[in-house]
Amino acid sequence: MRIVALEEHFVIPEVVKAWQALPPGRMTFTGGAGDDPLSRRLLEIGDERLAAMDDQGVDVQVLSLTSPGVQSLDAADSVAVARDANDALAEAIAKYPDRFQGFASVPTPDPEAAPAELERAVTQLGFAGGLINGRTGTTNADAREFDDLYATAARLGVPLYFHPQTPVAGVREAYYSGLGDNVDYLLANAGIGWHYETGMQILRMIFGGVFDRNPDLQVVTGHWGEVVLFFLERTQQLATGLGVKLDRTLEEYARQNLWVTGSGLLSQRYLRWSTEVLGVDRIMSAVDYPYVDNSGGAARRFIEDAPLSLDDKEAIGSGNWQRLLARRTSAAQSAESRAQ
Repeated sequence: MRIVALEEHFVIPEVVKAWQALPPGRMTFTGGAGDDPLSRRLLEIGDERLAAMDDQGVDVQVLSLTSPGVQSLDAADSVAVARDANDALAEAIAKYPDRFQGFASVPTPDPEAAPAELERAVTQLGFAGGLINGRTGTTNADAREFDDLYATAARLGVPLYFHPQTPVAGVREAYYSGLGDNVDYLLANAGIGWHYETGMQILRMIFGGVFDRNPDLQVVTGHWGEVVLFFLERTQQLATGLGVKLDRTLEEYARQNLWVTGSGLLSQRYLRWSTEVLGVDRIMSAVDYPYVDNSGGAARRFIEDAPLSLDDKEAIGSGNWQRLLARRTSAAQSAESRAQ
């Protein structure tokens, strides 16, 4: 069984320098600045990473710039840093083309440059799509200024992976403060705050009409749907009761526009729920390297031990990703036909 892991992170020194130059409190970043093991693993795309993949049972990593990426940078800086990160990633992939693929860093702080950089990364660098860390600064993902970006992703036939980042300062102060530094950090970030934050971005995209304007847009979310799947039925009930008008039901948006990975959270319970809501054909694999320990073959064993048919296991391991990638080929062929 071939395993392709979709939420696998890296960083380059130029990105870390750009983060460090920001005013205090502007953003929270998770690694790459020191000589600690986590930072070293983020900075390394070579033998150590390949050895870890072999140990996990992973055949291919789809690499992406670690959170918060370029979403909290100033507009001009975001474009330059995203381009540097994408070029560096392309060089790393070229050394190990059978083991690595890439999601582009997308400079959303400059809404005009973002679609151009995504297109360059896909058509010139060969990337599989783009990754965005939720909102951009204080601007939510449903803002009309991102319509060209979403239209470009749909036209190219490539997915956008929406990864979490830390909630805005006001939310952190209201909900995730006063319990001690470690607890505050835990709750505001990967403990729960990240997931509500990202789930709200997805819901805003649905209710804000993003998928109505771009019905072919495909979005991947991690952590088993970032809370959204678990409340989808209730949200739909209340929306119906309040007379909220949508072109489709929330389940239809989810089954037609969303894909989910587990982000290294090896929970058969979450897997079962996600397959019930979305169907097996929208679930894919992720390890969340180097943040989650899936060593000793755990990443592969999780899929092998799932109470699913062999065909379903192979679909989650790599088949669904291949189907998603095939959209890019189909879009390119359609564009070529139109040009002729």
